[in-house]
Amino acid sequence: MSLEKFTYDNKLTKLFLYATILWGFVGMLVGLTAAFDLIFPVLNAGIPWLTFSHIRPLHTNAVIFAFVGNGIFTAVYYATPRLLKTPMYSKKLGAVHFWGWQLIIVAAAITLPLGLTQSKEYAELIWPIDIAVVVIWVIFGINFFMTLVKRRMEHMYVAIWFWIATWITVAVLYIVNNLQLPTSFLHSYPVYAGIQDALVQWWYGHNAVAFFLTTPYLGLMYYFVPKAANRPIYSYKLSIIHFWALIFIYIWAGPHHLLYSALPDWVQALGVVFSIMLIAPSWGGMINGLLTLRGAWDKVRKDPVLKMFVVGVTAYGMSTFEGPMLALKSVNALSHFTDWTIAHVHIGTLGWNGMLTFGMIYWLVPRLFNTKLYSRALANVHFWFATLGMLFFAIPLYFAGFTQSLMWKQFTDAGYLAYPNFLETVTQIIPMYYMRAFGGSLYFTGVILLIINIRKTVVAGKFVRYEEDQAPPREIIVHEENEKLQWGWHRPLERKVVKFSLFAFIAILIGGAVEMIPMFMVKSNVPTIAAVKPYTPLELQGRDIYVSEGCYLCHSQMIRPFRSETERYGEYTKAGEGVYDFPFQYGSKRTGPDLAREGVKSLPNYKPNSWHYNHMLNPQKMNAESIMPPYPWLITRDIDIASTPAKINAMIRLGVPYPKDYANKAVADLKKQAHEIGENLRQSGIQVDDNKEIIALIAYLQRLGTDIYKDK
Repeated sequence: MSLEKFTYDNKLTKLFLYATILWGFVGMLVGLTAAFDLIFPVLNAGIPWLTFSHIRPLHTNAVIFAFVGNGIFTAVYYATPRLLKTPMYSKKLGAVHFWGWQLIIVAAAITLPLGLTQSKEYAELIWPIDIAVVVIWVIFGINFFMTLVKRRMEHMYVAIWFWIATWITVAVLYIVNNLQLPTSFLHSYPVYAGIQDALVQWWYGHNAVAFFLTTPYLGLMYYFVPKAANRPIYSYKLSIIHFWALIFIYIWAGPHHLLYSALPDWVQALGVVFSIMLIAPSWGGMINGLLTLRGAWDKVRKDPVLKMFVVGVTAYGMSTFEGPMLALKSVNALSHFTDWTIAHVHIGTLGWNGMLTFGMIYWLVPRLFNTKLYSRALANVHFWFATLGMLFFAIPLYFAGFTQSLMWKQFTDAGYLAYPNFLETVTQIIPMYYMRAFGGSLYFTGVILLIINIRKTVVAGKFVRYEEDQAPPREIIVHEENEKLQWGWHRPLERKVVKFSLFAFIAILIGGAVEMIPMFMVKSNVPTIAAVKPYTPLELQGRDIYVSEGCYLCHSQMIRPFRSETERYGEYTKAGEGVYDFPFQYGSKRTGPDLAREGVKSLPNYKPNSWHYNHMLNPQKMNAESIMPPYPWLITRDIDIASTPAKINAMIRLGVPYPKDYANKAVADLKKQAHEIGENLRQSGIQVDDNKEIIALIAYLQRLGTDIYKDK
């Protein structure tokens, strides 16, 4: 049989690999800075873009879309041609993909610290960048799927399956969750509000973790672990079960982020049930990865690449067991809003994504540069820095989470909250925050060691851009009846790109459709409350400032129906309260107290306008133990009054019942309310102009929770 000769081009693999290392360094440095910001809030030095609430979304986006994203593309552009026995379809599309993705990352690195954000976790990027993400993702998809079409290998290996599911699902998730109505080039409102927005966001947020941080890295695992171990994957049949069960079940689990919230119980129940079911396919993948190394444990002890793969796959197993446990309502009642969740997430990212990426880099660079790794000993040191850093990071946060939750829920014998002052629970866990910063420093030091090792390896070798290979025009296809006897129904499916992709698309679509369509079509799922009114123009501007400054990162606005929470914060949150909240503001973490009832004067925690002014100017002046950073720029920056009519018109288009032509009157109402608040502050001895952002923020904070109390 004649063989066709062809060439692999490693240029894109090299570029994406370099970008992975660069953005890993940047993203982890920003995360380490954020960790120290929580210990020393004055580190921002009065500079907005150094404040924790501005750099935290930069950290998450950098490590997810820049570090992990480039790691995914490194693996795809290296492994796909070799698995399919054909070069990538288009070098030009690949180049556009690479440079376009890097420009998106740079745009995110500029806009997020400046407070240009949509405020939804892992979906903070403003709408023009969202469009760029979709365009570049489509370009990547064309290149990837056209390579599948012109492949020489009929059979698609399991790694390819996971990358097919990744591309399809990320496209669906990103587009649906980021449907926005722009008010300007830099600002927009989501088309969903309140509890509906929360459901869509966590359908996206949970599955962004699933289909950007998990499934593509499972493809990476299925390719690089057998390669590094020089052994076949443990069980091909297990990989089939693992793949289809995982992509079908994962998509249902998003509501477990909203347990005990205003989300209807039936949706919460679905989230819990499917989250528990996730243990089986997730551990199937872990077992398949680890047992691939059976009989090679002596090699594992000596090889830093395999050691990193083992810790990474083990971390995947641990985090995918803990995730379903956190979805149990009894456990979630303790864990939600605490640092427990932060610890859980970082076991996955530092362990699973970090370790697999490091292992891939150490395995790949010597082959790309036709040389040996500069120092295996240094790579082993990196392994221990990374492993110990992950443990020193996560374990203290587990204790912090337990401490927070138990203190929040503790009552005295007389029936009163044992720790009514929220700050008491913060100061108690500061030592754990020091340990977290120490662990992060260890992990980051390991990244520096990797950079040194890789740099010296590259210098010692010579880049092998082109690699020659040969294969038959098509793999010999055995008679279908014999193939069915050996492989059952799945083997023929592995040869049909369109059919396989269609089945994957249907599998990932079912769960989201079942959960979301009734939430939008059945009105009883979001009961209306007559007393809930639209925000005034000043309050709307204040809400946008609240979002821009990242206040949602430390303060929730979701009071759960627990006695400890209603005693501390007031009436639990209802679904009908958020019908004019574009986007929703339930939050995920309480570094500070819940603000859902912040403006209710009858509650013991009510604070006057002057308190809010002084608190934003200098939190430590109000309480020396506060870890909140100051926001002095709010005192000097002017409200963007000119944007008010466009924002009101956008709200009207989204269904908010403002009077007809109210946009023409909104500025006058804004100035009137601003003058009232400014005059109140001046009577308290605070000299402030009516047009400053602090006025709008105070207006918003004083509005929170007041509608529901009027309804009583």
